[in-house]
Amino acid sequence: MSAVDDLPPLRDVIRVHELAAKKSLGQNFLLDLNLTSKIARSSGPLEGVTVIEVGPGPGGLTRALLAGGAARVIAVERDERCLPALAEIQARYPGRLVVIAGDALEADWPALAAEHRASPASPVRVVANLPYNIGTVLLTNWIEAEPWPPFFESLTLMFQREVAERIVATTDNRVDYGRLGVLCGWRTEAEILFDVPPSAFTPPPKVTSSVVRLVPRPALLSCRTQDLAAVTAAAFGQRRKMLRQSLKALVRDPAPLLDAAGLDPTARAETVPVEGFVTLARLWREMRDRD
Repeated sequence: MSAVDDLPPLRDVIRVHELAAKKSLGQNFLLDLNLTSKIARSSGPLEGVTVIEVGPGPGGLTRALLAGGAARVIAVERDERCLPALAEIQARYPGRLVVIAGDALEADWPALAAEHRASPASPVRVVANLPYNIGTVLLTNWIEAEPWPPFFESLTLMFQREVAERIVATTDNRVDYGRLGVLCGWRTEAEILFDVPPSAFTPPPKVTSSVVRLVPRPALLSCRTQDLAAVTAAAFGQRRKMLRQSLKALVRDPAPLLDAAGLDPTARAETVPVEGFVTLARLWREMRDRD
């Protein structure tokens, strides 16, 4: 008997269904059910909640979410080899697991949530051990979603430790602070909850992983996501240069823009807080609209 339910141990599931992890799919299976239960709990109380999971694989985290009381789990899995194992979990938890066979990068997340949530009043959270090769892209897609606040109540996600540090970075940590930190800091409150060692996975990755929780900010400083993306791309694309030089990728003479934003033209991107970049993005849009 496993730690969370009466289904077979995950190692047996992998052996029976011949689920050797594929590097091409960024797969590293998390087999410690005590650890998957910890991840499930870290998203908050699950009763009445609809959870979206990406890349469930043999279903370790899926089982922990369901055993933890999630009203429904919507699992999106690209690897068809995993579908029979997930079907066994569906049978164990009738009506509470929806499996979507498909590519997470092509999913319409708000539509999936609306169609399959447990009830119209059920809050939606995303909880996932993301495949390493698509984790940052998925996160960016969710954070850049319109309208805002988004369809999800929170994101509880596992990344490589170095990516997690970039997500939560501020000007206090200039080495890791960059475009991802600005975007996540603008739209969410993000924190690293705990680390997961390589030994917890099969096969073990070469790096430590971290679980990050991101909660949408209900009220935002005003700017357009595409403008913020353009400004941060220019500034961090030449991060060792002063803003008066790096922002020439946006405007021929950045001096008036920087002056209007109240920023030192000799500053470098890693010293500018989120609020400064949002102001730059908004003023750059206003300048373009006037021109």
